[in-house]
Amino acid sequence: MNSASLRKIIHIDMDCFFAAVEMREQPALRHLPVAVGGASDRRGVIATCNYEARRYGVRSAMATSQALRLCPNLNVVPGRMALYKDVSTQIHQIFQRYTPHIEPLSLDEAYLDVTDSKLFRGSASLLAEQIRADILKVTGLTASAGIAPNKFLAKVASDLNKPNGQYVVAPPQIAEFVRRLPLEKIPGVGKATLERLHRLNLRVAADVQQQPLDALIKQFGKFGVALHERCFGRDERPVMSERIRKSVGVETTLPDDLISLADCQAVVDELLPDLLRRIDHAEASQRIDRCGVKLKFSDFRQTTVEHKQSSVSRASLLELLAEGYQRRKGKGIRLVGISVGLRSTSQTQLDLPFASSS
Repeated sequence: MNSASLRKIIHIDMDCFFAAVEMREQPALRHLPVAVGGASDRRGVIATCNYEARRYGVRSAMATSQALRLCPNLNVVPGRMALYKDVSTQIHQIFQRYTPHIEPLSLDEAYLDVTDSKLFRGSASLLAEQIRADILKVTGLTASAGIAPNKFLAKVASDLNKPNGQYVVAPPQIAEFVRRLPLEKIPGVGKATLERLHRLNLRVAADVQQQPLDALIKQFGKFGVALHERCFGRDERPVMSERIRKSVGVETTLPDDLISLADCQAVVDELLPDLLRRIDHAEASQRIDRCGVKLKFSDFRQTTVEHKQSSVSRASLLELLAEGYQRRKGKGIRLVGISVGLRSTSQTQLDLPFASSS
């Protein structure tokens, strides 16, 4: 048994965080379907929603107009990021009571390595219960937890008893737990990858376990290695207490779909000064190794075009834009984003999402 299998990792995930904060602040919204996000019009996008709204099929990243068709009595409230950050700070201060080994993933979730903790006689399960109780006491919000020997299993487990619950995957349970795990539960398996897996008649981890590693690499490239490892419940990644920026980007959702390339070029010109400011703020100008342009079309498909280069320029971004524009297949363009990728300064890094300018 290697040292990684002896680790005790807790993944804490707040329950519908933004919506839960809004229901706390506005008690009249409790027990009603609530969504946080864009305005109630055809251009808005849902950031998150509570469990009452999810029963109607409302989901994050869904157009507000579609969400309102599914749930006509949906209460759509604007996001208050400053408030969410304040609550997130309270939650992370609670984490620090129990371990210094904390890897934030977002405002509302984090990994905690409690391997060396002597609290509760070393019981990670009891420790997770106490952390969740502290969060409820301090913030009035509920959290769910997954407890396992590695990050992958802990993250999957935290979703199994939501809301306000926790799930433990102990080392002797790993083989059976992953054997029946649906492949869509594995981070990195998005809609397109899942469709490819299903075409190969691969639906649960046990199916992938029967595939030769070289066949998976041939089908899925580098991701084939990660897929193979996860389907055996293996994940050697340590909890990283510091997040290292891997990209800097900015994007905007447009009030009306754009059709012409010239209009899209004008948006890039508007975004470029903001991108340069963000690069300067991150002190990242010497680490640039690629530039990218992201487009989202009117049917919500999106594409990203990237080229290797050591600096960012308007000319290079417009060249990438033109390449992406050719992929629209007659569709309008509803979002434009530009970004730079940064050279690694350590072997293990986390992608940071685009920051919205709208």
